[in-house]
Amino acid sequence: MESSSATRGGSTRREATRQKLYEAAVTLIAEQGFSATTVDEIAERAGVAKGTVYYNFASKSVLFEELLRHGVGLLTASLREAAERTARDGGTKVDALDAMIRAGLVFIERYPAFTQLYVAELWRTNRAWQSTLMVVRQQAVAVVEGVLHEGVAAGEFSAEIDVPLTASALVGMVLVAALDWQSFQPERSLDDVHAALSRLLQGRVSGRSGS
Repeated sequence: MESSSATRGGSTRREATRQKLYEAAVTLIAEQGFSATTVDEIAERAGVAKGTVYYNFASKSVLFEELLRHGVGLLTASLREAAERTARDGGTKVDALDAMIRAGLVFIERYPAFTQLYVAELWRTNRAWQSTLMVVRQQAVAVVEGVLHEGVAAGEFSAEIDVPLTASALVGMVLVAALDWQSFQPERSLDDVHAALSRLLQGRVSGRSGS
């Protein structure tokens, strides 16, 4: 029992350290770029020794790759929870998509620096972590695809809908709109931005036009 407890305690401490390193790395890289950011700076910002960085990650590139996994994993989990919560409440598939839009906006409001990095990396093709980025991106998009497939099967959406492209478009819409909101229209509230995207969803995906 003591051994098991100690193992859990060590794992919790390591996760806390990794979280500090993620936060430090994402902030620095967002400020000055990946190439210009050094491991020494990440360690200093996180308040740990340089050796601690290498104890947890083999290199700066590995740290950044794991940061992408971690961040997109959080986004994917929030989207999935929004869809599952809507289903438990008896909502429609359109309601589920709307809840996922809001969940995405909440995530981006909480992690703006990570979102900025993630979107920027999607446009780059020469990174060592490109394959990892594509995998985790697809995991997030797949959650939306699942709801769209269910909506088609239930007759809520047209059978002619292009599910993969529509799912990618919805995820992209939230990411780009939220970055525009954070960068150029910060005075707008999350509720305001959600309402605008919700109206777009209702009119374009569900096929219902607003009054």
